[in-house]
Amino acid sequence: MFSNWFLKSFRILFLPFAIIYWFIIWLRNFFYDKNILRSSSFGLPVICIGNLSVGGTGKSPMVEFLVEYLRRRFKIATLSRGYKRKTEGYALANENSTALDIGDEPMLFHLKFPDIAVAVGEERLVAIPQLLHDKPDTQAIILDDAFQHRAVKAGLNILLTDCNNLFTRDFYLPTGDLRDLKSEYKRADIIIVTKCKFEMSAGEADKIREEIHPLSHQQVFFSSIQYGNPYHITRLTPTELNLKTEVLLVTGIANPQPLKKLLEERTHTYYMMSYSDHYIFRIDDLKDIKKRFERIETAKKIILTTEKDAIRLMKFSNELEALPFYVIPIRHHFLFGKEEKFVACIVNFIEDFKTTGKKSQIDPMAIGLPNVQGSDPSTSLRAGSTKAD
Repeated sequence: MFSNWFLKSFRILFLPFAIIYWFIIWLRNFFYDKNILRSSSFGLPVICIGNLSVGGTGKSPMVEFLVEYLRRRFKIATLSRGYKRKTEGYALANENSTALDIGDEPMLFHLKFPDIAVAVGEERLVAIPQLLHDKPDTQAIILDDAFQHRAVKAGLNILLTDCNNLFTRDFYLPTGDLRDLKSEYKRADIIIVTKCKFEMSAGEADKIREEIHPLSHQQVFFSSIQYGNPYHITRLTPTELNLKTEVLLVTGIANPQPLKKLLEERTHTYYMMSYSDHYIFRIDDLKDIKKRFERIETAKKIILTTEKDAIRLMKFSNELEALPFYVIPIRHHFLFGKEEKFVACIVNFIEDFKTTGKKSQIDPMAIGLPNVQGSDPSTSLRAGSTKAD
C-alpha cells in the first residue's frame, strides 16, 4: 500500500515530460483528424479492442470472450502486435509456433482456439491484407490492443477502462498511465468498465457512466473478473483453492491486483514472486521459484500462475511436470445481465456489415501486397513449447 502511494507520489516529478508527451499524442491525433495522416478501412468487419492507458484492463480476456462466441457463427481471425516476441513483421500461427515466435497472448489464443486464424504484425495496415491472402474465407478480424493504431480504421471500436483507474481520473505518461488523449474515448462505439465489484449497485454504475459522459451513440457496459478453477500446467488436472491452501503466486502481468484479492479471500495465505509484464522466464527463474516454494513449510501448498504466464513457462514442461504448478483461467463476467446484449451488438455489427456490402478503401497494391480486397469474405490451455510483439 505504502509502496504504491510512494510510486504515485514520485511520478509527479515527471510532470514536464508528461506535458511533452501529451503534446506529441495531441499532434498525432490532430494529423489523423485532419486527414494529414490517413486512415484506411477494409471490406470486412474489423473489431478493435483497446484502451487509453498502459497496464491491464482485460484486453486479452475480452478477445477470448468474443472469439468464444463469434467462432460459432463466423470465420474469425485475431491480429495482434505480438509484444516481446523475437521475430519481426507478419506471421501466422501454425503448429510449430511458440510464444517467442508470435508473443504470449497470441500464442494463448492459438492454443485455446486452434480452429481460428491467429496472426501478428506490428503494422496492421500491412498485416491485414497478408492475413486475408493466407485466410481468404475470413469473415471478421479482431484487432487486439489497436485503439491507438489509427492507420487502420476499425468498423467497431471497443474501449476498456479499469473501474479502479478510470481514464477520466488518470494522467499522461510518465506521471500517470494514459498513453492517449482522454478525448479519444469519443472514437469508441462501446465502452466497457472492467474489473468492477461483483456486487456493484446500479447507482454506482450510473455515477461512473455520468463521469465517463458517453456520447449518444456509445453504449457502456460493466464487467467483473471471473476466475475458474486452477488446472495443472502440464497435466491439465483441476484443483480447488480453499482456506487451508498456501499459494506461491508467480506473475509477469501488468496488474495482478484482482488475482491477489482473490487469493486473500479464498486461501490461507499467499506469497508472491512478481516479474515485469510479458517477462521471458529463464531456467534460473524456475530454480528460484522452486527454492521459494520449498521454503513454504505447510504440506498443503501449490504454485499458481496466470494463463499468459503459463505460455512463457511451458518451455520448461519437463521440469514443471513434477511440481504442483497450476494455472488459473480468467474471463469477463458482464454485470446487470447485459452479456447477451453485448454479444448481440457485436453480432449485429458483423451481420449489418455483410448486408450493406461496404467496400475497402485501401489499395493493397500501393503497399506491395496481393490484392485480396476484391473478394467478399463470405478450452482449456494446452501444453505448448516456447520459441519466437
